Amino acid sequence: MVGVLAAFLKDAWAKEPVLVTSFTMGGLAVILPIFSPFTKYATMINQATPYNYPVPLRDDGNMPYVPSHPRTPRAPAWSG
Repeated sequence: MVGVLAAFLKDAWAKEPVLVTSFTMGGLAVILPIFSPFTKYATMINQATPYNYPVPLRDDGNMPYVPSHPRTPRAPAWSG
């Protein structure tokens, strides 16, 4: 089986080297991203990124511990 495949590739390379090269590059383009470290880290980032982001709260006057501005303290100091 290997001999038949080797003979086919040798014959194909002798007749159409451009096609053999293009099919080889196309096959590598499909197979190699699976082994890339970028794929691993991209998958980790996509799993850690939330799909739904939190929506800012609207102050209805009954929210004493929600700051109206990001630099204001979030809650009164703990004294105990």
